[in-house]
Amino acid sequence: MIPASFDYAAPASLEEAFSLLEQHGDEAKILAGGHSLIPMMKLRFASPEFLIDINNIPGLSYIKEEGGYLKIGALTREAELETAKIVRAKYPIFLDATKLIADPQVRNMGTIGGNIAHGDAANDHPAVMMALRAEVVISSAEGQRTVPIDEFFYGFYMTAVQPNEILTEIRIPVPGPRTGNAYHKLERKVGDYATAGVAVQLTLDEQGTCTYAGIGLTNVNPVPLRAARSEEVLVGHKPDAERIDLAGQYAAEDCNPSSDLRGDEDYKRAMVKVLTKRMINKAIERAKS
Repeated sequence: MIPASFDYAAPASLEEAFSLLEQHGDEAKILAGGHSLIPMMKLRFASPEFLIDINNIPGLSYIKEEGGYLKIGALTREAELETAKIVRAKYPIFLDATKLIADPQVRNMGTIGGNIAHGDAANDHPAVMMALRAEVVISSAEGQRTVPIDEFFYGFYMTAVQPNEILTEIRIPVPGPRTGNAYHKLERKVGDYATAGVAVQLTLDEQGTCTYAGIGLTNVNPVPLRAARSEEVLVGHKPDAERIDLAGQYAAEDCNPSSDLRGDEDYKRAMVKVLTKRMINKAIERAKS
């Protein structure tokens, strides 16, 4: 289908973008990579009257460690995560995720900020950011505010970003020693939405006891979901086979998948259990190495 008619502007600064948002209110949409928004416009699921293309705004694309955080600019492309040395050295979970996102053409244009701001539980980065306990920096003409990832997703395609605001940065606490993380999703074919996906980050002390656990689930709930009970069963204990199995069982019980062409509810719950156990074991392996 062809999108409904719309007006377009490409501001050269955040100030100009904020001014346009103030003028057009709810009728405006931010365009970054466009790989979530444009398909919805073509299907008439979204019909904004005004598109604000922020790709000409400088200073929104970077990957750096600063002040105890890994900071990722909202316009950072998926492909940039694949090649960043700091990501390869300390955050392999992003390499796990980006290689599963569509194809190179999409990854060359799709942005990290857009993936999160779209508010789609089927996207990969929301679950990853939950596992990493990320914070989202949201900017407006009045200044900046920081929102923990657990408070960012309000509902189906709904986030904490208000009509006069723009997501500008993602902040991830720099993990301590003996931390490992991993992500995988099951998909029918390359570029399809996940049947189910699981992101895990674990930190172990010198005795092998889990001191931190973060587990996020992809596309098995109307909003991105933290597997809280699964985390709790690991923290304070050595993650042996029994506890890992229990963490997988809790994740399967606590998610809320819907039956569709990718599988029925029981199948998706079973896949959540399998993926949770596998990603915990992979995170442990990486933490030890």
